Amino acid sequence: MTTATASRAQFSIERAYAASLDEAWALWTTKAGIESWWGPEGFEVTVTSLDLRPGGELNYLMTAVAPEMVKYMEQSGMPLSTPCTVTYTEVAGPTRLAYKTLTDFVPGVEPYDVATVVELRETAGGVALTITFDAMHDDAWTERARAGHESQMRKLDALLAGQGKGVVS
Repeated sequence: MTTATASRAQFSIERAYAASLDEAWALWTTKAGIESWWGPEGFEVTVTSLDLRPGGELNYLMTAVAPEMVKYMEQSGMPLSTPCTVTYTEVAGPTRLAYKTLTDFVPGVEPYDVATVVELRETAGGVALTITFDAMHDDAWTERARAGHESQMRKLDALLAGQGKGVVS
């Protein structure tokens, strides 16, 4: 078994949207907001509970819904739906949200937490978003995580673009 170390590298994703600070905050902190875009492409998320406070949890079910994702999950011997838990470590609305996610799904690797920090900043054109993630236990899994987060961000990009509040440069 491999155990992840406490001090891992980090990576960040940045975006700027033509949305208000409060609109962006709601997408990260409400049941409706989270369900509208959370999770990689090909997956849907159903929030089962949300306790937005330090020490509180977001519990959700992530389900493969796109045919190619369903096929991949089945071929990999993985369930189509997976319960997930996020534990909030900092809630300073509407500008900063920090949480940890238990990574307990990697064969041969002891479960460990992955920290995420979401920072929102009001700009002249809307809101700037920076998300910083802990790297995973190795480079291959970190690249998978990065790809998953980028996929998830494309869902957020599309959601806001559909509302006329898409990515701005």
